Amino acid sequence: MGSDTVVSPFILVNFKSYREGAGNNAGQIGSAAESVMQESGITIGVAPQFTELHPFCKHYEIPVYAQHIDPVEGAFTGRVPAFAVRAAGCAGSLINHSERRLSIADIEATVAVAKFHHMESVVCTNNVAVSAAAAAFSPTYIAVEPPELIGSGISVAKADPDIIRNSVETVHRMNPEVKVLCGAGIQSGECVKMVLSLGADGVLLASSVVKAKDPEAVLRDMVSLL
Repeated sequence: MGSDTVVSPFILVNFKSYREGAGNNAGQIGSAAESVMQESGITIGVAPQFTELHPFCKHYEIPVYAQHIDPVEGAFTGRVPAFAVRAAGCAGSLINHSERRLSIADIEATVAVAKFHHMESVVCTNNVAVSAAAAAFSPTYIAVEPPELIGSGISVAKADPDIIRNSVETVHRMNPEVKVLCGAGIQSGECVKMVLSLGADGVLLASSVVKAKDPEAVLRDMVSLL
């Protein structure tokens, strides 16, 4: 099934390679995202581990994203071809996450192959300059995440609001069609509201949801002030 319809604001949950984001736990997060999305009308997407992509696309009415794709096909053992991810039903992919860095040339090639296969691209960046460079490739989203705050529990909206404001301004100056997400330390509905007030179109989450004892309660809190 899956869903390719994204309405702003957008919340995207990255499962990373956490044990809490695998197997039955992954299913619980998927069900929570679907329930909260249906109740709130806020689009909640998920980026599960690769082994979960097809089941998620088949069983949940939520946008599903890969954590990475490669602009390859053919004799490339161990790589993740974009066409296969799209065939599994994915709406798009993260690109250049801080834990899976790419060169600028590889970002450009990967965004291009995502477009070719009618997939959305969420290019992760770590500062305003990289955000500007990536925006030149016209991805669907730029997701700015200061790496020192990832998994820290310290919200970027409070610790470094200027990086959000400046990234939005810089990206829109480069290409007003590119949307901006923000991540790193987003813990609550208050954080989400602050990010949106600074001009972003949504948030990229991970441990605050994936490692939560009650992911549904956390997601409900994330949308509570929207």
